[in-house]
Order: sequence, then structure tokens, then C-alpha cells
Amino acid sequence: MTSLPLVVEFKNIDKDDLSLVGGKGANLGEMTKAGFPVPNGFAVTVPAYDLFLKENDISSKIYDILAVTNVNDPAQLENASKKLQKLINTSKFPEVVFHEVDKYYKKLSNRFSKALVAVRSSATAEDLPGMSFAGQQATFLNIKGEANLQIAIRECWASLFTPRAIYYRVQNKIKHDKVGISVIVQKMIQSEVSGIMFSIDPVTNLKDRIVIDAVWGLGEMIVQGAYIPDHYVVQKETFAILSKEANTQEKLLTKRNNKTEERDLPKKLWDKIKLTDIDIVSLAKIGQKLQEHYYFPQDTEWAIEKGKIYIVQTRPITTIEKVNDKRSLASEAGKKLNDKLTQNTAPILKGIPASPGIGTGVVKILRSPKEIDKIEKGDVLVAPMTSPDYVPAMKKASAIVTNEGGMTSHAAIVSREMGTPCVVGTKTATKTLKDDQIVTVNGKTGEVFLGGIKNEELIVKKDEIKISQNLKTATKVYVNLAEPDLAKKVSEMNVDGVGLLRAEFIIAGIGIHPKEAIKRKTQDIFINKLVNNLTTFCDAFYPRQVVYRATDFKTNEYRSLEGGKNWEPQEPNPMLGFRGAFRYISDPEVFNLELTALKKVREKYNNLQIMIPFVRSPEELRRVRRLVNATGLFDDPTFKFWMMVEIPVNVILLEEFIKVGIDGISIGSNDLTMLLQGTDRDNSTVATAFNEMNPEVIWALKRIIKTCHKYGITSSICGQAASSYDEMIEILVKAGVSSISVNPDAINRVRKVIYDQENMV
Repeated sequence: MTSLPLVVEFKNIDKDDLSLVGGKGANLGEMTKAGFPVPNGFAVTVPAYDLFLKENDISSKIYDILAVTNVNDPAQLENASKKLQKLINTSKFPEVVFHEVDKYYKKLSNRFSKALVAVRSSATAEDLPGMSFAGQQATFLNIKGEANLQIAIRECWASLFTPRAIYYRVQNKIKHDKVGISVIVQKMIQSEVSGIMFSIDPVTNLKDRIVIDAVWGLGEMIVQGAYIPDHYVVQKETFAILSKEANTQEKLLTKRNNKTEERDLPKKLWDKIKLTDIDIVSLAKIGQKLQEHYYFPQDTEWAIEKGKIYIVQTRPITTIEKVNDKRSLASEAGKKLNDKLTQNTAPILKGIPASPGIGTGVVKILRSPKEIDKIEKGDVLVAPMTSPDYVPAMKKASAIVTNEGGMTSHAAIVSREMGTPCVVGTKTATKTLKDDQIVTVNGKTGEVFLGGIKNEELIVKKDEIKISQNLKTATKVYVNLAEPDLAKKVSEMNVDGVGLLRAEFIIAGIGIHPKEAIKRKTQDIFINKLVNNLTTFCDAFYPRQVVYRATDFKTNEYRSLEGGKNWEPQEPNPMLGFRGAFRYISDPEVFNLELTALKKVREKYNNLQIMIPFVRSPEELRRVRRLVNATGLFDDPTFKFWMMVEIPVNVILLEEFIKVGIDGISIGSNDLTMLLQGTDRDNSTVATAFNEMNPEVIWALKRIIKTCHKYGITSSICGQAASSYDEMIEILVKAGVSSISVNPDAINRVRKVIYDQENMV
């Protein structure tokens, strides 16, 4: 047994030494050898732990206790864990191991002071591609002195038998005696900022993203979910920062008088963004190199001390396949349900999406892990923050909602591993939600809705779809689209074209504010990316028309693009602010990027048309039309110039707008209803007053269609109302609407309703 080393430095181990130093230790050694910035340290090996068990003759006692423990009984599990941890913590530390640890600890120290170290467990079944073992064993920070180090090492050995670790092994069918434990001793990094980085997006599985979460101070609070971290998304290869989100942090974990403690953060730092763009990009480059080195997406813990980045841990991302498996509830049914939730009701609570999927159940609020026996199978677990101690209850829950935490907290990782929908960082879940309420949790969007979803609503009615796929109608059925990846698939459905191609999603995918691109003289790259995306849609649907709605970013949305904060004002009400046609007139250089892209695409695909959103006056429309005319687009008789009707003035002065020169209109029923009713449908306090079926909305729709008939132009609708209400479709068809544009999952249902209405005797 002791022929193998009892203690070994990082520089002498690599990824093949899993059985010697566990998953964490093997990765630290591998990264050290590969030249990554890893703090110096050593591993107390698995043979050292085995020697401890042998010298104290306690192996049989441990496994006898475990053999008779029912892990599904919280009381039994807790009792067994206490016995086992006490047994280990009161057993003698091997003398030979102590001398070896002391020798290597002195190498980390200097003659003037003893080193402060972090002490972490590293199990042999930990940090593997199939399972994370997230948070299952212990970590001790700011340990100083040989005696304290010995205590911390023994505590790490004992952590192999915490309730959550025992339960996790049983649930994953791992035999207790097959798991060894090493202990990592590493030079302590007194981080000003720390966090977690994923080399793909762990929720959406987008492979071209690097996701970074950051908190002030030591990183233990981010993995415990105690703070809502800053959130940054970086594009691979270009390392363009696609989005940044700062979150308030009032406390931090730090060292004081050689002890780790939580203290108040200076108020000036509460809302300050935690990483500079340089740090974000530097981290992202390390993240990409780690994935390239390991040939597998990585979940990495990092820290910054005095401006230097350190990597303190990396592991494979364990949730990729499970996220894909749970992505839809039978694909089309999942999309149908997701859209049903977001279109028809306002969420009562919003947070950070941590694990995709939709779960419905009875709310059970847990104030601490001691209450986990309250959870029954199918309940929605609600807690101030989730931690690994909640795992037995998480296993039973249909969904999980927390006040605190980020999408990269250990609990979120475990939720994704189990395929359980999870929303974190809501701040008020335990106050807003009540015990015994029935709620539906959408883990993909980070929203919680009041009420349940019946099982039959998850089922796609295949017979209905089959019939609808062959129907023909005089009223055209268009589709609302945004994602190029869906273009080919949706084009094969029974659809007459794209009635609303949203520019915002495409521009967001490009990732840089257009004015920033112009400043950097990279506008050609911007235009080419836009051309490539538009070509994808036009090619898939050709010769059916594709109506591109020009950008309608609000200032708060534009600010999230790289460079956006340099160009966008802070507005008290972005919905009624600098957007739509007014923006094109104010920034013709930016609008010209879109027009140039359209012209290039139309050289091959003349099915691409343009639609102008949020036009406040006929004069605005006239000025926008001049900008379009200057490009020569109107020289082609197949080119169509549309306008959105979504402001009350568009309804009142529609004849004047038509006289400016438009070929068609599309009704944006979402904004039009909100502005007619003075109600924000996204504000849960007043959202119940939002109703697209109210008389004033129906009056406006009929008036718009009648006016379009009078002047011989086409009329369409692309708001959510047509996707949601069959009775709305019937009203529109009776009024003579030219086309109805709906979400992909509603195409066949809407076609059937139109067909029935057109063929009524």
C-alpha cells in the first residue's frame, strides 16, 4: 500500500493519476504541467487515506454502518453520517503521513511565516464526464499551521460520509468502498474577485459561448449560491463580449486575522461591475484553451489576486446530454407549452434560468436542509438558496426555485445533471410564493407562473396536425421567426412565408453594437454576418416571401451588446423612447448597414422585403422611405415596403401613412394593445388588465383592415394574439385580413381555424 507516494506535488501528477489523487487533484496536476496559472500545491494521496483506515482498523465498521442505512430515510441517513464522521475525526492521524504533509507544507511557506492554504477533498469518482459530485465533499479556506492542516485533512476524509455524499453515491449506484479520497493542499489565493466559467453555455448548450460568473471576494459563496453573481457571455474565437450583467452584492467572503469570514462590502462596490472587459476576455481565452486541452467542455473555478488570474479547479461539464434530452417535452409539444405560458399569462416571479424544462407542482418552502422531508414527489422546492444538502429533496422535486444563487452555483449544476427545471436568483421566491400554491416553473426562461399545466396540454395532437398540413386557404399563413437554425425545418411546414423576421435576434447573435462596429471599422464584418443570416431564411423559404422587420431594439436592449453602453442613453421608459423609425432617421449610418445587407441578399433572393417598426408620424415614414430609396431598392418592382401598425396614431392616421407609399402593413398587436389600454403586459402587477380581445382592440383591428382594403394594400398581423386566440383568427378572417403570421407551433392549428372559417356555409 505505502509503495505509492503519500504526498505528491502538482508538478508530478497529471490526468492519468485519478486513482492516486482523485479527479480534482489529477486536473490540477494536468493544468500545472500544461502551463495554466494554477496556484502551487500538493495532494495527500488516496494511499494516505487507505493507510489511515488500516492503522485505525475502521474500514469494516464504516461499511457495516452503511450497509444497514436506508438513505431515503432522512433520520437514518443523518444518524449514520454523524457516527461515521465522528469515527474518522477521533481516529489517530498516521505519523508517517503527518511527516510527509509537514515537509511539503514547509515548501509552500517561507522562513518568516507559515503559508495560508486552501484544503479541498478530491474523490476518485469526482469531476468525471458522467457526474460532477458537485459540493459533495469539504473545502476549508485560510488554513495556517501544521496542526490546523492536520485537522482540515481529517475533516476532508470525514466529508466522504456527509449525508449528501452518501446519498449521492447510492443514487448514482457507486459502491462506497470503491470511492477513495485524496486531499488537495493549495496556496491560498486572497481573491478580490472570483467565480466560475463554463466553456459552453450550460443552459442552452451553445458551443460558441463562454459563460463567466463573478463575485467579490472568495469564490465559495458563488458555488454555495449565496450571492447572485455578475454574468458575462463571450463569443468563442472572436472573444467578443456578447453580454454583461451586473448584480448587486452587499457582502463578501474574505480573510480577516487569518480567519475566513463574511463582512460588509463598501457601498460603492455594491452595484459596480466586477470584471473589466480585459479580464473577461483573458478568462475566456483560458477557458477556450482548457477545452482545447481536454477535448471536452470545462467547468472552471478561477480567482484574481492583485490583477493576476489563477485557475483553482476545472472539471468536465456533466450536464450536456441531459440538457439536450430534457430540452423539449416531445420537441413540438415543449415549444407549444413554452409559448402558451409566455403568451397567455404573466409570470408571478422571474429569476435566472439555471436548468431548462417546465415543471408543475405544489409549492413547498424549505427554510433549511433540515426540512427536506417536507418535499413529496412532484412538489416544487422553494428555498432561500439551494445547496448540496438539498439533493435528496431535489431528487423528488418537479422544479426548484430559489431567492439567491447564479446559474453556475453547485446546486444549479446538480439540477441540470438531474434534468430538474430550476430558476435561481429570484430574490423574493420565499416571500412571493406560498406553501401549497400550484405553480408552473419554466427553467429555460427563468419564469414562474401561477397555476398548473394539464398533462393533455403537453401532448401534440398528431391527427389534427396531419389533417392541417394538407389544407389550403385564401388567407395566407405566415410564420414569426428569429433563429436561423430553425429556418429549414419551419420552411418545410404548411406555411406561406415569413411574416415577421425579427432583426434583434440576428443582431444580438452578431454580438456588437452597430455603431461600435463602425467605430472599429469592422462594419463590413457586421454586414456580411447579417447577409449570411438573412440568406439562410431567404434560401429556405424561396420563392415565398420573407418580411424582415428592421431593428427595433430599445436602448436597454442595445446597451447589452458589446460597446452598447458607449452609444445608448439611459432612459426612464425605453418602450416609448429611442426606438424604431426615429432611430433610423437619427442614425442613418446604422440603418444603412441593414439596407446594404438587404440589397446584397436581394441580388440573389428577391423574396426578401422590409418592414419598418414603431413609426410615430407620416413624416417619419416619409424620411425613412427616402433613406431606403437612396439605396436603389425601389428600382426592383418585386421589392415591398411594409410598415408595422402598433401605435394608436398608426390606426388614427393610417390613410396618411398609406399615402406616403407602403405596400402592406402588419399589426403588432402586443404593443398596440398595451398602448391602447395603458397596460404593461410584462408587469405582473397590472398584467391582468391586458386583454387583446377587448372591444377597443377588436375595433382597431377591423378599422385597420378596412382601410387597407380601401387603398388596395395587404394587411397582416404578427402579434401574439393570433397565435393564442382562435376567436381572434375568426374575427380577422371575417374582416378580410390578407395574412396571419404566427409562431411555428401554431401554424397547423391556425391554418385549420382559417380553413373552417373560410368554408362556413
